[in-house]
Amino acid sequence: MEFETKLINLETKDEYGATNTPIYMTNSFEHKTAEKLEKIFKGRAPGYVYSRVNNPSIRSVEEKISSLEGGQSAILSSSGMAAIATATLNILQAGDEFVTSSSLFGGSYNLFKSYKKYGIKPRFSDGVEKKDIARLINKKTKFVFVETIGNPRLDVPDIEGISKICKQWGVPLIVDNTLATPVLIKPLELGANIVIHSLSKYINGMANSIGGVIIDGANFNWTKFDSFADYRRQGKLAFVAKARGETFRNLGGCASPLNSFLNELGLPTLSLRMKRHCHNALELAKFLLGHSEVESVNYPGLKDNNYYNRAKDLFFGGFGGILTLRVGSKKRAFEIINNLNYFYNLSNLGDVKSLVIHPASTIYSNNTKEEKEALGVYNDLIRVSVGIEDIGDLKKDFAQALHRK
Repeated sequence: MEFETKLINLETKDEYGATNTPIYMTNSFEHKTAEKLEKIFKGRAPGYVYSRVNNPSIRSVEEKISSLEGGQSAILSSSGMAAIATATLNILQAGDEFVTSSSLFGGSYNLFKSYKKYGIKPRFSDGVEKKDIARLINKKTKFVFVETIGNPRLDVPDIEGISKICKQWGVPLIVDNTLATPVLIKPLELGANIVIHSLSKYINGMANSIGGVIIDGANFNWTKFDSFADYRRQGKLAFVAKARGETFRNLGGCASPLNSFLNELGLPTLSLRMKRHCHNALELAKFLLGHSEVESVNYPGLKDNNYYNRAKDLFFGGFGGILTLRVGSKKRAFEIINNLNYFYNLSNLGDVKSLVIHPASTIYSNNTKEEKEALGVYNDLIRVSVGIEDIGDLKKDFAQALHRK
């Protein structure tokens, strides 16, 4: 199946013929014998016991998203942050280190920074080139973490180059693919080992539920790490076996069956929506680029952008739906945001609706000035998540917002 066909035809095989995944709104599952339940608990037989661990509704969505990314297994979680916490804590122990780009979503950056309290050292790279990552890796490094499109710096990492460095050091590469989605790029094909999504962004598309997912490529030898000693018999599936059996189960960041159903509803239209997001974002970026009230526009699809050539090579026909612009001052940024009519001022992205936010005073409000600058966040920066509305209306709306003082 081609990708667009797969989005439609990865149907749930339901005994009653339902073509949408049934929602199993139940806490636990009955089994006829104590012996059967014991085997399931010990992992010696398939089955469901408690929805905090897994549920048929959730499992169906896990299998679909794993297939779309080219993975071997997946775990659905309550949020993108729960997915990141589960995936990273599944690997880390006190005394470990990891390397990550400093160009991160604010929640991810603050989570990683908090690991210092538990004896784990994050090492933040200034750039997303393989040389930037390579200089920070050492014998204590347990993984490297990057985003396919940095948020909000919008830098595009050299995933293939970084994956080669990771292989040389024998460490896994974790990639957050939320902003690009498998419509634009499949990190596992470029050498990544784990892929993460916040489902509540582009995959959902309708802003009606929260969710996250961890996709395991089953292409890394996890058993070399002492923390995976009890899972050596699982081989290349040791990561997901440990996560399901320990980390995910213990943290309790489970997805709701209803939320997993709502997130799945976005899959059939994902490719169509992403193409429209990318088209509109490029057109709006070009429109804003020459405007006298705009100091600069950052979008990977602009030909003078530092990451244009890499994004053109890596992405499947689009450059994402996010752009940023700088307008001179916080006061001016607030004026423009307040003057917009078709752009919702809220903390989300990937919605079919166009969204706008002032990152410095919201998502990154608790970060220091130095941290903000390292993350690419400035007082005059506006982040725009471009929706799928008529591009003419979006241009006109920005034109009038920029004109008004």
